Amino acid sequence: MQGTFLKLYVPQTAKHGGKLLYEWLLEEAHKFGIPGGSAFRAVAGYGRHGRMHEEHFFELAGDLPVAVEFVADDAAIEHLLAHLRDAQVSLFYIKQPVVGGSTAG
Repeated sequence: MQGTFLKLYVPQTAKHGGKLLYEWLLEEAHKFGIPGGSAFRAVAGYGRHGRMHEEHFFELAGDLPVAVEFVADDAAIEHLLAHLRDAQVSLFYIKQPVVGGSTAG
């Protein structure tokens, strides 16, 4: 399968419409027919402001980034991105062409 890989970066505690933003993104992508998506929380990182974000043992809530990833055809990814712009969701993303497949018969 040839398609497009989309990775969105969002703050862990960011919300949209009363839901955590990464959960909302997964739900919206599912509604748009994107076949699958995953959210991954970072252990550490820094963003455009250069401030280090790290998870500490006793910290219960933080502002670590969450990466939300999808692979779908280009039209579905573009449709999702347009929807995010219309919903005025502000986030950073990476989009690139990919080839994917399955090893199962």
